[in-house]
Amino acid sequence: MRILSLFGLIILFTTSLLCQNKPYRVGTTAATFLEMGAGSAGLAMGEAYVSMRSDVSSIYWNPSGLAYLESKEVQFMYRPWVADIKSTFAALAIPIDNVGTFALGIVSLDYGSTEVTTMTMQEGTGEMYSATDLAISFSFARKLADWFAFGATGKYITSKISRLSASSIAIDLGVMINTDFLSQDGDRLNGLAIGMSISNYGTQMQYEGLELLRPIDIAPNENGNFKDVEGQFKLQSWDIPLLFRLGVSFHPILTSSQRITLSVDALHPNNNSESLNVGAEYQLKFPGAGTVYLRGGWRGLFMNESNYGLTLGGGVDVALLNNVIFKVGYAYQDIGILGNYSSFTVGVVF
Repeated sequence: MRILSLFGLIILFTTSLLCQNKPYRVGTTAATFLEMGAGSAGLAMGEAYVSMRSDVSSIYWNPSGLAYLESKEVQFMYRPWVADIKSTFAALAIPIDNVGTFALGIVSLDYGSTEVTTMTMQEGTGEMYSATDLAISFSFARKLADWFAFGATGKYITSKISRLSASSIAIDLGVMINTDFLSQDGDRLNGLAIGMSISNYGTQMQYEGLELLRPIDIAPNENGNFKDVEGQFKLQSWDIPLLFRLGVSFHPILTSSQRITLSVDALHPNNNSESLNVGAEYQLKFPGAGTVYLRGGWRGLFMNESNYGLTLGGGVDVALLNNVIFKVGYAYQDIGILGNYSSFTVGVVF
């Protein structure tokens, strides 16, 4: 009953919030690649991951989760996307005793190369142009107590298309609270976890570059002026996708070899409607050998005109010599009209 009551209150609160009738700023932010999740574990759980503390991908979901890492960890994710776009994520975390955890992360989106065409040369000019998005982040997280941790991330964001580019500086902030509520053994780390984060609080982005330069004759009907003076078009500045997350997770089943985790996240973005993400994870340990994970979830509940849906996946942690763990993960996502896409993750704990 306590579990049902808790989730009932969460759903009641978020549903009342989501039902508010207001306009949504869809398509009004730049660098929307910052909204694409990182790490197959979080993606497979419907992106309900702000209160989870499992691996270095916390650098994206909630930097405070990094405070619970006990060993150095590196992770790499590859995700083929729509229209041959390729997304990658790489991160390294290093915990230092009595100091905290430092982490470095890189997220990139490669749009490939496209032939240049003009109105007069519609078959192509023989030139090619490319486009890329990139975010480099540096994080620090620390436990102030076993039940409370905070984390912060500073990031540099850049976007390029042909000879145009834009950049921004942003920060992420997050906290993690562990309670003994619903704990099977009285340990706070096995009870209800509450996670909160705000992502991409930063400066606006404005594209500049050579392709905005054009010769201008400011007085075409007068003699004696400087003809074809170099001028530059000034483009509008755009916000980056600001996102607030609040989530809870707990373990309804917890034994020495098995664990089931349920997770719910409420999201409030600046460029879309509020929504809920839900996820679940089943963990089976093989002492001395490793761990197997099965994951599932649903993204975008209550979102206005959502194209998101079912997510599935799993992973394997293989225990090697000298306390080294090799990790492999997979996630499947239903993106509605954009189709179904997969993500592949590898990592090493050492």
